[in-house]
Amino acid sequence: MAQYVDLHAHYLPALDDGATDRQMSLQMVRAVAALGFSDLYATPHQRSGMFMPARTAIDAAFQMIRADAAAAGVTATLGLGAENFWDDILHKRLGEHSVPSYGGGVAFLFEVNPQLMPTGIENELFRLRVAGYLPVMAHPERYVAVQRDYTLAERLGRHAAMMVDLGALDGAHGKAEMKTARKLVLEGLAPVAASDVHRPEDQTSVAAGMAWIRKQLGPAALDGMLAENPRRMLAGELPEIPMAR
Repeated sequence: MAQYVDLHAHYLPALDDGATDRQMSLQMVRAVAALGFSDLYATPHQRSGMFMPARTAIDAAFQMIRADAAAAGVTATLGLGAENFWDDILHKRLGEHSVPSYGGGVAFLFEVNPQLMPTGIENELFRLRVAGYLPVMAHPERYVAVQRDYTLAERLGRHAAMMVDLGALDGAHGKAEMKTARKLVLEGLAPVAASDVHRPEDQTSVAAGMAWIRKQLGPAALDGMLAENPRRMLAGELPEIPMAR
């Protein structure tokens, strides 16, 4: 049985644009676990003016769903992180060493405005690495700047882990996103992938993305992108490029 690690999911109920209630949350956890994931990290959005649930609400929802999953016989281990928007709040938290990260460690997930790559982000990511953080960029395939210039992903990837959405590899998010996600994976610019699950039915596109990696690069690369590299990231290490068959 596979022991994959999912570092991007929105299964906590009624906090953002993911699960709406406890029943849906449990369905989502089961759906992802059924694909071979043994560790499922919830990453609720943290974006001012859109989704900014309080830490107490996040912790309460997480404890509730973890108890529900255990009672339902789900053997996967649930973990907690956040999807942080690249803004003043994130940088303030980084300065205060209070950024919501994976399990309270040094690795944290972030996203940027799809239409506008922040000025100076390469230097910012370098400084964060020097300070001991491991930034993880969510779905780089969505960003217009990356779609237009793949070398940007290469430069960003020197200081941050590029993590594509599995569903994007199957076209679930659009043609431009699919083309970019596939190129990032095939050229070794995105060494890790995640479900970014928002609904139980996302299982279909997530599974299809996994199948695409397996077909194109082989099972060893799939293990690298979904098991070995996520665990390296949780330990604060930049992931290695998975080897093709």
